Amino acid sequence: MKVIEIFRSLQGEGRHQGSVTTFIRLSGCNLNCKWCDTPESHEGGIDMDIPEIVRAVENLGSKDICVTGGEPLLWMEELVSLLRELSKKGYHIEIETNGTIDPTPCMEYAEICMDMKCPSSEEESDSSLIPLLRPTDSVKFVTGGSGDLKYAKKVIESSGCSAEIFISPVWGADMGEIADYIIDNMMPVRFQVQLHKIIGVK
Repeated sequence: MKVIEIFRSLQGEGRHQGSVTTFIRLSGCNLNCKWCDTPESHEGGIDMDIPEIVRAVENLGSKDICVTGGEPLLWMEELVSLLRELSKKGYHIEIETNGTIDPTPCMEYAEICMDMKCPSSEEESDSSLIPLLRPTDSVKFVTGGSGDLKYAKKVIESSGCSAEIFISPVWGADMGEIADYIIDNMMPVRFQVQLHKIIGVK
């Protein structure tokens, strides 16, 4: 599979925010979000087989792994094989996905973080995938303002979600406005900011 980079940093978002994590960023994406913060992941990368990726992960030391992109589920067959090998070695794995591809084949080996695209992204996820998620998984809505928040609220109320839900402001959005909306509407979510951007790590 094509890999953009493998690196160690702090997990900046989600259920494991603040944990030292090894990131495996795979190449390719099936969306073109307006505010994408990793456009370099849409193409390119280097071909790496599973043993090469596992060795790179082992060299970085962390037992927490985040597979991201791009959209990593585009590499489903190879990805499941990679997850199986990492799982055998005792790694804790999370996959970040854009909510357009059924993650079920990966769920034996990894937690899922499903990033549901809001209207300001000018793309769309498949909300019918949300009921597949477990309490140990998570859903994230990256929101730029009231329109996105209304959309997220509607999806949350209609999806029967059992996963943990996060609202994350688009970088540069009015965080106070977003926080006020969550409070006023008593949304069953956790408000989060992108820790890695605040403290200036990758």
